[in-house]
Amino acid sequence: MIEPAIERNESAGGGAWLINHLPTIIWHRRLYVIVSFVVLFLVGLITAYTLPTLYRSSATMLVESPDMSKDIVEDPGGGQIEKRIANIREQVLSRGGLISLIEQNDLYPSERRSKPMSLIVDKMRESTTVGAVAGDVGSKGHDVIAVKMDFDYPDPAKAQAVMQAYVTQFLRMDSEEVEDQANLSVRFLTDQATKLQTQIQNIENQITQLKSSNGAALANAGGPTYVDTGSYTAQITALQNENRQIVAASQGQGENSDLSKAEATLAGLQAMYSDSHPDVIAAKERVAILRRAAQNAPSTGALSSIQQEQIRANNAAIAQLIESRNNAVARANSAMAGQAAAPAIMEQAMQLEQQANALREQYRTVSTNLLKAQSGARLANEQRAERLSLVEPPNLPDAPHWPNRPLMIAGGAVAGLGLGIVLALLVELLNRPMRSPNQVNAMGLPVLGVVPILQTSSRKKRFRIFKKKRASRFA
Repeated sequence: MIEPAIERNESAGGGAWLINHLPTIIWHRRLYVIVSFVVLFLVGLITAYTLPTLYRSSATMLVESPDMSKDIVEDPGGGQIEKRIANIREQVLSRGGLISLIEQNDLYPSERRSKPMSLIVDKMRESTTVGAVAGDVGSKGHDVIAVKMDFDYPDPAKAQAVMQAYVTQFLRMDSEEVEDQANLSVRFLTDQATKLQTQIQNIENQITQLKSSNGAALANAGGPTYVDTGSYTAQITALQNENRQIVAASQGQGENSDLSKAEATLAGLQAMYSDSHPDVIAAKERVAILRRAAQNAPSTGALSSIQQEQIRANNAAIAQLIESRNNAVARANSAMAGQAAAPAIMEQAMQLEQQANALREQYRTVSTNLLKAQSGARLANEQRAERLSLVEPPNLPDAPHWPNRPLMIAGGAVAGLGLGIVLALLVELLNRPMRSPNQVNAMGLPVLGVVPILQTSSRKKRFRIFKKKRASRFA
C-alpha cells in the first residue's frame, strides 16, 4: 500500500525517497532502534558505575619576578623557567621519588600485591600532570606565569597528601637550583679572575725582567755607538816615551831617535786602525825589535830613586789606561751587539704587552660579570630572585573527577539511538521494499493500481509534523 501524501512528493528527487519514508522506515524497523538503544544505554550505565572513581587534587604555583630590575642586578635564574620546571619535574617524577611516595602514603595497595613496581610507577606518572600556564598579555609572546599540577587517585585524602609532597619538592628544588646556579657562577668567575690576575702578573714580570736585562741596548737603540781609543793610546805612548827618556838620560845615551820615531808611528797607526790591522802589527814588531836592542845595550849609569819612582808611577798609569781602553772597547762591543738585538727585544716586549692588554680586557669583563653574579647570588640566598611561590595549595577534592557518569550514560543512549537508526537504514537499503509507485516505474513495470492507506486519527497525528516540514520545503 502506498501513502498518497508521500506519493505526491516522490517526484521531488530521485534520491529523496529514503528521507521521505524515514518515519515509516524507523517505525517498521523500530526493533533495531529499540534494541540498539537499550543495549548501549545499559553499557554506558554499567560502565559509569563500574569504573573506579578518581579524585583530582590540584595546586598552582606562581612564577614571581625578581624583586630588583635586571638592569641593576642580573637574575640568577636567567629567565629559563621552562627549563627549570622540566628539570624539576624529571627529578620529582623519578623512580626513586615515586617509590618513596608510594610507600609513605600506602598507594595502590592491591596493585602492589599483584603487579611489579615498574608498572605501578608508570601508572603514578600517568596520574600526575605538570603544565605551564602562559600569559596572553602583551605582544612579545606568551611567557610562563604559573605552574599547575594535578594528581588523580581513588582516595581524596591521599591525593591531597601526594600533591602536597609534590609541591614541597617543587618549591625546595627550585630554590636550591637557583642558589646552586648562582653560587656556581660566582665560584667559576672567581676562579677565572684569579687565573687572569696570575697570568697578567707573570707577563708584567717578564716585561720588567726583559727591560732591566736589556736596558743599555734599548737605551742606545736610537743611534750608532762610537768609542775613542786614540786618546788612550796617545797617553800610553807618551808615558812609555817618558820612561825611555828617563832610562836614556840615566845611561847618558840621549834620546833614541829610532825608537821614538817607531813608537810615534805606532801611536799614529793605532789611532787610525785597529790592533789587527797589518800596518799596526808591523809597527809593533819594529818597536819590539828596537826595545830589545835598547835593553841589550850596555848600561853606563844607574837610575836614581826619584827616576825609579817616576817610572813606577808611569807604568801604573799605563796599566790603568790600558784597562780603561779595554773596558771602553768592551762597552762599545756590547752596545753594538745590543743595538743589533734591540729590534727583536722591542718586538718581544710589544707582544708581551699586547698579551697583557688582552688579558686585562678579559679581566675587566670577568670582574663586571662577577659583581653581577655576586649580587644575583645574594638575591637567590635571600629568596628574592625569580622563583616559584604557592598561590593555590593542594585542595581536598569533594567530588570525583572521573568518570563523568551522566555524560557516559547520555553518551550511551545517544550512541544506541544513532546505531539503531543506522541499522534500520542499512536493512532498508539491503531489502529495498516497494514504498512508492515511482520505484515500480523505475523498474520498467506498469502500475496497475494504487491502494491508498486510510488516514486514521492516530496516523494523521503521526505524520502531521512531517507533512508540514515537506510542505515548507517544497513551497
